[in-house]
Amino acid sequence: MDKKSVLIIGLVWPEPLSSAAGTRILQLINLFLSASYKVFFASAASKSEFSYALQEIAVTEQEIRLNDNSFNIFLKDIQPGIVLFDRFVMEEQYGWRVQQECPDAMRMLDTEDLHCLRYARQEAFKTSKPLNLFTDMAKREIASILRCDLSLLISETEMNILQEQFHVERSLIYYLPFLEDELTEKNTRRWKGFDEREGFVFIGNYLHEPNWNTLQVLKTEIWPVLRKRLPAAILHIYGAYPSQKVMQLHNPKENFLVQGRAKDAREAVSAHKVLLAPIQFGAGVKGKLIDAMQAGTPAVTSTTGAEAMRGDLDWNGAITDDPEAFSDQALKLYQDKSYWLQAQQNGIQIINKRYGKATFGPSFLEAIKALAADLTLHRNRNFIGQILQYHTLNSTRYMSMWIEEKNKSQKAS
Repeated sequence: MDKKSVLIIGLVWPEPLSSAAGTRILQLINLFLSASYKVFFASAASKSEFSYALQEIAVTEQEIRLNDNSFNIFLKDIQPGIVLFDRFVMEEQYGWRVQQECPDAMRMLDTEDLHCLRYARQEAFKTSKPLNLFTDMAKREIASILRCDLSLLISETEMNILQEQFHVERSLIYYLPFLEDELTEKNTRRWKGFDEREGFVFIGNYLHEPNWNTLQVLKTEIWPVLRKRLPAAILHIYGAYPSQKVMQLHNPKENFLVQGRAKDAREAVSAHKVLLAPIQFGAGVKGKLIDAMQAGTPAVTSTTGAEAMRGDLDWNGAITDDPEAFSDQALKLYQDKSYWLQAQQNGIQIINKRYGKATFGPSFLEAIKALAADLTLHRNRNFIGQILQYHTLNSTRYMSMWIEEKNKSQKAS
């Protein structure tokens, strides 16, 4: 086993220009590379034209197949010291094979955000029923967390939910936010000034349901009010994978311009005065709000949008769930230069104090080094996880082997 090698099993090939999830996984890859780890990235998904060229940063790419023994052969060949599952469904599908072929490898899960929390909030929003965290999806995701040696959380709120609501041991979860470069005076001098910027902006990946919902809120609730107060202002809508229903919202007469995919999200956001994000449901930390701070663009968002992002620091704009107050704050940021500049400074403080790569990266690498040195004891203390691993190994394995044999039979015929 090569302790200085890590295999990342991806739900999709990373697309940092399409989603915050793609940015997150690339940040983790670069962190491991900076510590001289050999990095492998494997996925059963098809690549797109927007997939990051991992081989250009010395990452070995491997296409794999679901329910296929070729993955076991691949594991035996590389013998990684760490296996990182990109979201819990990857652990469900490949975890038993990792356990079988590489029992001594550290198994890590990058949750991206807690899917069960996002799902529960979405259901509560759509049905107008109380929030129910204890769903079948939660059972699956928490079971996956318990089977892993360490799970990475991007949000302190989600750390608290796992410990207080689901009683997950603190030793099994680790807070690792987005890993951002420090905003220095050299960086901020390049930003466009208040008077050089124009219009409002929203950006998001439209395969992600909360973004489509937010766009509808902007179209029907926020923009009609703002446009009456600022008739000449324009709202620019960017985002990856816009469907036909997204593009149909484009209306130049209303100054509501759906621009489609941006080549560079931060560059696109940096051209505008204020980012609007009235997010109604979701989980994790919002990449669009990180991008806004990195671009020096103040933002108006909801409590869900800003959740777990600022700590005890002042927000880079305004946080409100009231549509009228939302429009008021957007208008004030758009017109009041001193208010806008202060919001921009707040964003710099949040990035540097809450998301500094130099702060969080080294401590994470030290944590996994210490865990690797004491992995057997760590696993024995998480005996429930061992029980789940044992039963999953036996149940999922035989189902997967049955599918594998069925696929072979179909090919033969």
